[in-house]
Amino acid sequence: MTATTRLQPVKDASHLYEVERRDRHAERPGFRISELQLSPTQTVPWHFHTHIADTFYVLEGEMRLFLQNPKEEVRLQPGGTFTAVAGRPHLVTNAGKTSLTFLIMQGIGEYDYVPLV
Repeated sequence: MTATTRLQPVKDASHLYEVERRDRHAERPGFRISELQLSPTQTVPWHFHTHIADTFYVLEGEMRLFLQNPKEEVRLQPGGTFTAVAGRPHLVTNAGKTSLTFLIMQGIGEYDYVPLV
């Protein structure tokens, strides 16, 4: 498998990783707000978006974000927020012993999901 084969963007990533719950709260061209709930063992795998930023807002639990370019680790508690800019690879994990629930605001621009594995 070549690097270009692995880095193909997809328009819907919901089938690529498992979550406890996934709800869409708002969507319009170029912007959407979703709510995700991860169990203590679930992750959103390494990926990036070509044109949009991911802004995370933790509702319940503890989030641990890993980022590349530059390498960084961010921990968020309820009420905490962080934005992963377009083109910056990131991975989302549940850092707690209970479910993690967070909002993810994605935009402004055309959504894509580029997996790194």
